[in-house]
Parts: sequence; structure tokens; C-alpha cells
Amino acid sequence: MLKTERDRRSANQDESEAVALAEHHQSVQPELSILMPCLNEARTLAACIKKAQLFLKLQGVSGEIVVADNGSTDGSVEIAQKLGAQVITVPVRGYGAALAAGIEAASGKYVIMGDSDESYDFSALSPFVEKLREGYDLVMGNRYRGGIAPGAMPPVHRYFGNPLLTAVGRLFFSCKESGDFYCGLRGFRKEAIKALELQSRGMEFALEMVIKAQMHGLRITEVPTSLSPDGRDRAPHLRRYRDGWRSLRFYLLMSPRWFFGIPGLTLLVLGWLASAVLLTGPVRVMSVTFDYHSLLYSTAAILLGYQSLLLFIFAKLMAVETGLHPPRTKFWFLEQRTTLERFVVAGVALMAVGVVLGIIAGRQWELTGFGSLQPATTIRLVICSVLFLLLGGQTLLAGFYFGLVNLVAERRGLRRLSPPPVEVGVDAHD
Repeated sequence: MLKTERDRRSANQDESEAVALAEHHQSVQPELSILMPCLNEARTLAACIKKAQLFLKLQGVSGEIVVADNGSTDGSVEIAQKLGAQVITVPVRGYGAALAAGIEAASGKYVIMGDSDESYDFSALSPFVEKLREGYDLVMGNRYRGGIAPGAMPPVHRYFGNPLLTAVGRLFFSCKESGDFYCGLRGFRKEAIKALELQSRGMEFALEMVIKAQMHGLRITEVPTSLSPDGRDRAPHLRRYRDGWRSLRFYLLMSPRWFFGIPGLTLLVLGWLASAVLLTGPVRVMSVTFDYHSLLYSTAAILLGYQSLLLFIFAKLMAVETGLHPPRTKFWFLEQRTTLERFVVAGVALMAVGVVLGIIAGRQWELTGFGSLQPATTIRLVICSVLFLLLGGQTLLAGFYFGLVNLVAERRGLRRLSPPPVEVGVDAHD
């Protein structure tokens, strides 16, 4: 009986110590949160969690393991809970949605995220932690520097898809610090990434993180990491061609300069040069003659280029207004109140040039008795008249659009300056 009483007291003491230890961990912010998004990863999740726990123990890092479950039905949640990981249930489907919820729930100063399919080694996170402690905001893994095991990545991804899309990302966003945009193992300072207000809820989330980190001037570096064949017994969630197109699409939408600006400027310059040459008369190159038919195409290039440049400015301003881009741009002058009037004046002037050219062409037509137009002069005047009329119309419409953006900017400024509403309590006896 004395032994039973002693066992009961020992058990109560152990339970009290466990509660006290848990309260201590809750009161002290851990340095590191290891985040694993999960969707039916019962075969591999336990191994990933154990490796992460081993890393925390051997390196003496104060940390936690967070599993962001995205609707698993194979017992993944129970496995994670049994191993002591913090499980976050994410009802919104999507890789980005799971990561966003996991980052929000993480308590650590730093977060290291990685897939829970056993393709990444969670026991080898020291390089990430060291760089984060040095003051970097985002530490990317680079699988090409760390080594890709045979069978870990399809050849078309390894030698074509990933290098090509990473090169496009480095070019579009001037991000030379990362040589592997698609590495799923990366670490970051939680508050720095939260300030980016990432919006993607699909696989684009990881790309948005790198792109916005570069745009906002965060400190980025990379460390070598290895990639092993995953331990799944099913097909991966990624789809080769669909996700490749989604990546390119996201790049283009996040970079109006490359999607609208540079192509538009190229078309505009080439169109003006070709039109200037063809305006004086036919041009013969070897046995080929370029006449007013070619002038039609060159003026179409001018129109398309001008429209593309306007779309570039529209997209840039809206990207800033919606938070996709940081709140700085060279086009703030277009949000001034007088922008509408300036564009109206410019549009009317362009249209006036078109009207004058049309009158001259009409006069020449009249001199021929309203018969057949002379290709050498009259048709060229008509083409130029139509060009200036269309450019003027586009300019007028752009002015009204910028006027609308000006109203949005003014409302934003008023909301920023106005004091927060004061809630007035109501007496229960009234």
C-alpha cells in the first residue's frame, strides 16, 4: 500500500513537472518553428517529424514543429499529434493556404518550411539557422549546389523546367541571390515574411515569397541542400505542364515591365522607324518592295505598342494599390489631380492632327473628282490620319482611367489620415 501511494505521488509529481515545463515553453518564444504542410503524408510524416526533433535536440535549438494539415484522411493528423507536433487544420485547400496558416500559427522568431514527403533532410537545418542568425530575412535552399539524388527529380524538371523558370525569375525580378526558385526547403524571419502580405493560396505562394522579398529589399541568401526521392506511394500533387504554365503566368502578372512595358516599347520604336521610312514612298529591298500595305502594319505596331505601354502603367499602379507590389513607383505623378486634364489636352491635340491630315487627304481626293485615291500620297495621309485619331482616343480614355486611380489614391490617403472610430459604450440601464 505504501508503494502504491509512493507511485501515485511520483506520477502526480511527474505530471506537475510536465505541466510546468509546458507552461514555461508557452511563456518563452521559441527561436525556430519547423513548418511542414501536409496532405495525406502518413507514410513519410513521422520520419520527417523525428528528424526535425533530432535536429532541435542535437543542436540545442529552442523550437517547435508545426504541421499544417490540408485535409488529410489517411491518419496523418493522428501521427503528428502522437509525436507531439502542433497540428493546424487548414480548411482552405491549397499549398499556399496551408503554408500561410502554418506561418500565422508558428511561434518561433524564425520559420523553416519544407515538404513532409521525406525528400528534404530535416536533420540538416544548421546552415539555414546560421544564416538566419546572421541577419538574413530569407534563406533559400539550392538543390543543385547540395546534390540531387538519382530519381529525386524528373530529368525534364532537373535539366529544363526548373533552370529555365528560375532564370526567367532571376531576369524579371533581378534576384541574383537565389539559383533555385523552386526549392521547397527555405527559412525566413517570420515578421519579415508576414509584412509582405502574401496573397497566393496555391503553388505560386513559394514564388511570391521570393519575388516580394526581392521587391521589398529583404536580405536574401541561399545555402546548399540535398534532395532525395520522396517516400510517397502515390503520384505527387504537382502537375508538370499545368504548374509550369502557372509559374510563367505568375511571373508575367507580377512583372508588368516585362509583360507590357518592354514588348510595348519595342513595338512602338520599331513601328515608328518603319513608318518614318515608308511614309515618303515605297522602299525596295533587293527584289521585295514595301509600300503602303507595309505602312498599315507598321502603324498597327505603333498602336499596339502605345496601348501596351499604357497597360504597363495601369498594371503597375494597380499592383501597388492592391499590395502586389511595394508602395513605390516612378508613376506617382499620374495620380495627381491634374493628370486627367493633361491627358485630355494631349488626346485632343493628337486627334486634331488626325483631323487636319484627314482634311488634307479629303482635299486631294476632291482634286481627283472623288475618284480613285493615289497610293503614293493620299492613302498614306489617310493611314496617318487614322493613326493619330486612334492615338488621341486611347490617350483620352487613359486620362479618365488615371482620373479614377486618382480618386482611389485620394480615398486611401484620407483613410490613412482619419483617426480610428471610437466605440461608445451603451449603458445597460438606458
